[in-house]
Amino acid sequence: MSGDEPGGRGSVRGAVSGALDETGAIGYRPLLFSIAYGMTGSVGDAEDIVQDAFVGLTRACQAGTTIVEPKAYLTTAVTRLGINHLRSARVRRETYVGDWLPEPVVTSAEAPGPAEHAELADSLSMAFLVLLESLSPVERAVFMLREVFGHGYPDVARITGKTEVNCRQIFTRAKQRIAAAGEAGESAQPPARRAEGAELARRFFDAAGGGDLDALLDMLAPDVVFHGDGGGKARALGRPMTDPRRVAQLLVGGLRRIRKLGASLHPVLVNGRPGVVFHDAEDRVLSVVELDIADGMIRAIRSVANPDKLAHLGPVSDVGLLPTD
Repeated sequence: MSGDEPGGRGSVRGAVSGALDETGAIGYRPLLFSIAYGMTGSVGDAEDIVQDAFVGLTRACQAGTTIVEPKAYLTTAVTRLGINHLRSARVRRETYVGDWLPEPVVTSAEAPGPAEHAELADSLSMAFLVLLESLSPVERAVFMLREVFGHGYPDVARITGKTEVNCRQIFTRAKQRIAAAGEAGESAQPPARRAEGAELARRFFDAAGGGDLDALLDMLAPDVVFHGDGGGKARALGRPMTDPRRVAQLLVGGLRRIRKLGASLHPVLVNGRPGVVFHDAEDRVLSVVELDIADGMIRAIRSVANPDKLAHLGPVSDVGLLPTD
């Protein structure tokens, strides 16, 4: 490990030494998870990265290393581990089958509060995470630390190991690329807007379940897009669908088929946005659907059916899986 990495000489300054105060450090987990999740778009990988960062901190303390602040150490470790992860995962992303969507962070729609392990998850919408995929690992880290988590350039420079001048240049370049894609990072939704979205989602899924095409079309934006992520393992659209009528017909037909199989849907928040989790007759997870709402209309629907991206939510159904050779 080099001197400017967590645990190296560049991190030794003089506040925490020897035994780690695990009770205090554990309070950083929600923030650390949010950083790791924002970097990877994966719940499982984010949890692994956070765990690896804590292991590194524990080992450093046990070795007698003196560290300025556990929070700063862990934030740096998580960010750099996330950068390394993205570099190694790039080939897998480039060969991904169909639309790529992040693993959904699902929380209760009745009592949302902060996510148990991702207090800033609703600032990391699916749409925003997809846009971040266009950035290089370092650009993603700099942009997210600055834009989502509000770090000043001195902190961003320390965390990423870059100069302040370089970080400013990287952030400007990344922000231009994100803006060119048509959307900036979204902040957490206020309660009133969240309630309006939940009510629209309720009416939307009621209409879909009842086969009311006209009601669905009234709620879909003219430029609505449906994204489906099956990862080549579950039934899903091969490419995004954009025609509102076709989207409405797809939803009605899909709900009719899965309900014949005894499936049910449960309202939730998906990355802080209204959505549902579909369960089969045996209460196993079939898919997660998120609604992207703006100006009282549904502008995008994102459905995650890839079983690898649902395992953190519980047992995954085999009903919608594609046959294997």
